[in-house]
Amino acid sequence: MHQHGYIGRKLRTPELQEKPAIIIATFGTSSRAKRPLELFNTELNRQFPDHDIFWGYTSEILCKKMELPSIKESLARAESAGYKKAVVQPLHVFPGTEYQQLAETCEYFPGMRIFPGETLLHRWGFIKQTLKVVEEDFLQPDQGLNLIALHGTPIAADPANIIYLGLERLLCDLYPNVITASLEGIPDRDAVFAGIERNKLAAQYKKLRIIPFMYLAGWHAEKDLMGNTDSWRNVLEKTGFSVECSMTEHDGESFFKGLAHYPEIIGFFMERLKRSLNLAAYY
Repeated sequence: MHQHGYIGRKLRTPELQEKPAIIIATFGTSSRAKRPLELFNTELNRQFPDHDIFWGYTSEILCKKMELPSIKESLARAESAGYKKAVVQPLHVFPGTEYQQLAETCEYFPGMRIFPGETLLHRWGFIKQTLKVVEEDFLQPDQGLNLIALHGTPIAADPANIIYLGLERLLCDLYPNVITASLEGIPDRDAVFAGIERNKLAAQYKKLRIIPFMYLAGWHAEKDLMGNTDSWRNVLEKTGFSVECSMTEHDGESFFKGLAHYPEIIGFFMERLKRSLNLAAYY
């Protein structure tokens, strides 16, 4: 990784800059969860070898701490390299406030025509498509209970809330042993845990598997979900569950399995990117 974030390859010569620049937008991470970003970058370079690729980060804290380029800085670099078009593909799961802010940032460059790509769960069809992939890690009803861990948002007016609630309803209707809770906002963690205890689900299922429904299951999984103090695991074990979290391995190392670890989901983001590139070719 370059010290200022990923740069897919050296800038092309001006005659090839008719193609849009590709800018990947992600929150960023300072934990081991940056490994999945490398997996994504490898596939990105494989599928789009003729495009210059930049990375931009939406976390101001991480940009300062790790000297990473912001979205504005990456767009400015593309513009200064002679690009008149760019596709900005976010690695956001939900199209909420942060996605809206990203789209607004794209409007700050009147000298460029910028096409923001869609998030992973931008359409209801995308949500069903994603669930079909993630369900491979669900415990069967005779094995235990699954708890989908969403990030959530503390902002009640965030447009993503309707998707959080819709996803919760969809999961409840599709799977008899899947429940949903968020780290922030709704579905409210404390309310969900109260329901678990009230309905004596620990006596019914014994085992509970936490499924991180976040692109990068880094610090949140390590501390909030499975940490040694004041974590979801602590609370649920006191309720009577044996608690585990879905895991995966890369290069002999174990990682909490966020959405970034599913090859199919990397593929879904590639499809979003291809759609935006097709739009950019016509407009």
